[in-house]
Amino acid sequence: MPSFNLADLFELVADAVPDRLALVAGDVRLTFAELDARADRVAAVLAEAGVGPGDRVSILSPNRAEWLETQLAAFKLRAAAVNVNYRYTAGELVHVIGDSGSAALVGERSLLARLQPVRDRLPELRRVLVLEDGDDTPIPDSTDYEEALAAASPARVPVERSGDDLFLLYTGGTTGLPKGVMWRSEDIFFQAMGGGNMVGDPIERPEQAAENAKAGGLTIMCNAPLMHAAGIWVSWAALLSGSKLVLWSGPSFSADGILEVASREGAQVMTVIADVMARPIVELLEARPDAYDLSALLVVATGGSVTTPGVKDRLRRAIPSLMMILDPIGGSETGTAARSVDPGPDGVPRFAPQPDAAVLDDKLRRIEPGSDEIGVFARSGRIPIGYWNDPAKTAATFVTDADGVRWALQGDMMRVDAEGNMVLLGRGSTVVNTGGEKVYAEEVETALKSHPAVYDALVVGVPDELLGQRVTAVVSLSAEAGEEELREHCRGVLAGYKVPKRIHVVDEVHRTASGKADYRWAKEAAAERG
Repeated sequence: MPSFNLADLFELVADAVPDRLALVAGDVRLTFAELDARADRVAAVLAEAGVGPGDRVSILSPNRAEWLETQLAAFKLRAAAVNVNYRYTAGELVHVIGDSGSAALVGERSLLARLQPVRDRLPELRRVLVLEDGDDTPIPDSTDYEEALAAASPARVPVERSGDDLFLLYTGGTTGLPKGVMWRSEDIFFQAMGGGNMVGDPIERPEQAAENAKAGGLTIMCNAPLMHAAGIWVSWAALLSGSKLVLWSGPSFSADGILEVASREGAQVMTVIADVMARPIVELLEARPDAYDLSALLVVATGGSVTTPGVKDRLRRAIPSLMMILDPIGGSETGTAARSVDPGPDGVPRFAPQPDAAVLDDKLRRIEPGSDEIGVFARSGRIPIGYWNDPAKTAATFVTDADGVRWALQGDMMRVDAEGNMVLLGRGSTVVNTGGEKVYAEEVETALKSHPAVYDALVVGVPDELLGQRVTAVVSLSAEAGEEELREHCRGVLAGYKVPKRIHVVDEVHRTASGKADYRWAKEAAAERG
């Protein structure tokens, strides 16, 4: 019997709408039946190498159709796919692939070449499949992906799957080494992939996925990298609802390229990574208002970090057809757990929580609305099993309160306003301790970015003999603005001790591919400038 298993659900949808276009990635266009058959061939190749239930398969590639083919193939075998950041150095690659104990690796040739000097540190790796990307570096003990598929059977693997099958998601490593978050596939389906229904209530029976697919799908464009949660989640939400998934597969971010594809494919839903993508896109739309046909676009969904209110307002004006901007909050450990609401007078982001989300104090008690108390964002219910291979971090993040309720702690620090909305202050790991006060980086960043000349900003603490740490900002500008002008702007919305003591202007503020802040770089940049 089918279960709430990602492979089972996909096969139900593929059988219901076999001839419908499922995936567009560059020049590749696959129907549901074609995507299913190619994934079955990949599964046959992996099974021949001994990959089976409980094994792990690493994927080292930017966005392309083969990424999702391989992930689906792993799920078909009851194995877990491992999302590997293609920007990693050799040592970082070894950590993720080795930590996961991957039995197989599918990757682009140029990226696999980066791994060769340390290949002997991965003794569990039994099969390597090469995706061609124009590079000609020889990869010993490997097989060409397309050649392997051509020789493989397209028959479905006869495996009885379960909603308990492992979904493994490696974090971005922004606060330490990447960690593998272990989800049951059923739980991640409901908590982060729409539950089989993009515009309504989650399905109650696996067979409903097929029924919903037959009723029609949307055209959903994913611009986030598949190596991060946001890209994976929206892609599977699209595929499991019978929608056409349009995957941005350009060599790098291009606002013009994304808008060209969205226009050509008639995107109805489009994902962007907060300001890092939304701002260049809206600037291009404002500069060339008649260059793209976005009349089909109804929803823009953002993620990675908070999108500033000014950018959202500009998007609404630039895209008249837009009905909604979704700006949820969540993460690898919680899924999507709250939706953005209008910020308060201070401009600080606010979120309406789902029933199983809360802000907890240090005794794991819910913080009451209207309290000035600061706590940590948490979620109960369908949450991960824990971290792969890391019982200590599992115990620290997945905790049980006095009533026996198990919570996942996200790490974002928040207050709860009088209406019950969660007020985002910032990551506990980025708090600046200055003169006995705690300053949350994201709160100061929001204040800075509300100035019309500030394009992007990161805030860190640098050592200070008197204060312990002093609040320091690193900003990029879109127009001229002096340091004192920016500080004066902050004084209008922040308490005095939160106003940056120094503001350094740089050409570009560094962020990760998922749009998250690169605070390591910001600390180095601030230290260099004094």
